[in-house]
Amino acid sequence: MTATLSAGPAAWLVCGRCSAMLYGKRYARGARVCPECGWHGPLTAAERLEQLLDPESTRLLDTAVSDSDPLEFTDSRPYADRLRDARAKTGMPDAVLCARGLVEGNPVVVAAMDFRFLGGSLGANVGEAVTQACEIALRERTPLLLVTASGGARMQEGIVSLMQMAKTSQALGQLDEAGILTITLISDPTFGGVAASYATLTDVIVAEPGARLGFAGPRVIEQTIRQTLPPGFQTAEFLLEHGVVDMIVPRVELRSALGQLLSVASRQPDGVPHERSAERIAVIRDPAMLPERDPWECVQAARRLGRPTTLDYIGLLLADFTELHGDRAYADCPALVAGLGRLEGTSVVVIGTQKGHNARDLAARNYGMPTPAGYRKAARVMRLAAKLGLPVVTFVDTAGAYPGIEAEEHGQSVAIAENLKLMAGLPVPVVAVVTGEGGSGGALALAFADRVLMCANAVYSVISAEGCASILWKDPAAAPQAAAALRVDARSLLALGIVDGVVREPGDGAETDHLAAAGALRDALADGLAGLLPLDQMTLVTARRARFRRFGADTSVVLDEDPVEKEDAR
Repeated sequence: MTATLSAGPAAWLVCGRCSAMLYGKRYARGARVCPECGWHGPLTAAERLEQLLDPESTRLLDTAVSDSDPLEFTDSRPYADRLRDARAKTGMPDAVLCARGLVEGNPVVVAAMDFRFLGGSLGANVGEAVTQACEIALRERTPLLLVTASGGARMQEGIVSLMQMAKTSQALGQLDEAGILTITLISDPTFGGVAASYATLTDVIVAEPGARLGFAGPRVIEQTIRQTLPPGFQTAEFLLEHGVVDMIVPRVELRSALGQLLSVASRQPDGVPHERSAERIAVIRDPAMLPERDPWECVQAARRLGRPTTLDYIGLLLADFTELHGDRAYADCPALVAGLGRLEGTSVVVIGTQKGHNARDLAARNYGMPTPAGYRKAARVMRLAAKLGLPVVTFVDTAGAYPGIEAEEHGQSVAIAENLKLMAGLPVPVVAVVTGEGGSGGALALAFADRVLMCANAVYSVISAEGCASILWKDPAAAPQAAAALRVDARSLLALGIVDGVVREPGDGAETDHLAAAGALRDALADGLAGLLPLDQMTLVTARRARFRRFGADTSVVLDEDPVEKEDAR
């Protein structure tokens, strides 16, 4: 059975948020978005496919439909009657419509829900259709797009409905194992069993403005545990701040945003020729080619507010960048930026700490010091890179991980340690660049890489010079002495083998010419990736682990001596 499009719009409508009178045809032309307040009105599943998929690319999928009534359920009416009426009203077999199609030329399998059909509830037919869409995406190795609109599990099907949560979650897990991109578009509302299964299990969660998402609805929460809910609770904006959704995209921009994401994640070529100057030396690998400098001057240079930030470099180096937000647990850390884009035509995942150029930006970005949510966001995006087979580039410019009370409450040490373990075994190329300050474990958590580079005026250390001076010299004023003793400058670190190369900076520093600084970094990154991309996973991981294994290994301690043989020798 196929869906029928809804009848034409009424002459006048009332906005569901601001109660403004809307001219029906104008409202329809505007993708059913209120021109007064931006409220996104509901769309049918058929309208959703028409909105998202390229013209004439939609091919509806025949999914199994059952008339079963496992509980022979009756409330004020028999479930069978409700089901029959919903089908007659909507022209749909159940609350989801599945199709193949193209989004900006990128193939995709779509399962779009329709709230008109019994509140978009999750019953056996919906679970089966979503699972079949997952299986088709798996078989054809095509990205999956889920569009959700649901009040939750279908009560009339009881425990059978509950089992659909497990069934669909399992199907999403198989797509993870196969390395196939999955995306959810959250529309209003998405609650209950759908929210607690396939809606939130995808790689990227996109939400329309104002869309609500949650396990329990506000009325249930208020009536059950008598909690007073904060303003905007469970809206897309609330969930973006709390790390649940990756991005909020207005309806008129959805096809373009999804097309860009699908193209980059699928490693589609961008069709732009990319050439580098063969004469430019991308990376300095010989310490003798670097001048001897006062380490304290390097510290001061690394902290200059005019230096390019991670977002500056992303804007200058990457095409088609899509930023991803949140750790999917409790927060989105503004001190850490992550996303997907193209570097010289190569699809990459980029992660970096973000400071700012003035006091306001620094405060908004937590002075570039990531919280546990920041490191967990980085880990989530690195796992996505591993799933999709995309190389990872990290930009490091941080005084260190945020040391506050809340950070300790949420496991700052654990978050950093987990990143180190994850990066040690990441099966894709990783290139890290210290662009400014490389402070302690907070920096290392993004710099466990195949190639570790640093900019000429950057510094990298176990502790800040001031911190070291306060502890060992008992005097913060001894910071210049501490910087010299710690050997934090690029020349010293290259000689120690801590970094593999140093990227030149223009003039007196990167802050004097952002464009030239980005050009040098582009060549360095392209050079580093060119040597890593041909390598297989085992070679990459083995070499990366060997790189870090050698630090401090020049001792005479025998680790594998047999204690029994040692005792016998006595």
